[in-house]
Amino acid sequence: MSRRERDPLVMARIVGDVLDPFNRSVSLTVRYNSREVANGCEFKPSAVTHQPRVVVGGDDLRTFYTLVMVDPDTPSPSSPTLGEYLHWMVIDIPATTGLAFVVCYEQPRPSVGIHRLIFVLFKQLGRETVYAQLAPQLQYQRLRCIVQPGFAGGHNIL
Repeated sequence: MSRRERDPLVMARIVGDVLDPFNRSVSLTVRYNSREVANGCEFKPSAVTHQPRVVVGGDDLRTFYTLVMVDPDTPSPSSPTLGEYLHWMVIDIPATTGLAFVVCYEQPRPSVGIHRLIFVLFKQLGRETVYAQLAPQLQYQRLRCIVQPGFAGGHNIL
C-alpha cells in the first residue's frame, strides 16, 4: 500500500471527496476544550457548541493564513447534495494580534447521521487581502472550487 493510500485524509475520503491531493506545509492543531481534533474522532454536538482553540505552526510572521471549517455531509452523510456547508472562516492568522472573523463560528447541528467536520488552512497572499464579501459566496461552495486558480487567485488565497 502506498504512502498516499495510507494517508488518514485519503482513507476518510476527505482527499478525493472534498479536496484534491495537496502537500502540507504548516501544522494545524484544533481543540474543543482539552480534546484535540484528529481524523476519525467523534464529538457530540454539545462538545462543539463554542468555537475551538486553533494553533497554527510556523515562525514566519510575514505569512498569513485563512482557516475554513466545513461540513461536507449536508444535509445528510448518505445524501450530501448541498455541498460543503461553511461553519467558520477566520482570516489573517497568525501574525495579527486579533483574528478577523469573516464568518462567525456556527455550531454544527447535524440533523441526520454522523457528519465530518473539516478544518482547512489556506495560505494568503498577504495580510488583509481576503475580502469579507467572499463569505456569502462560500456558504454552500465546494472547497475544491475555492482552491481553483481562478477563484482563489481572485480572492488572494493560495
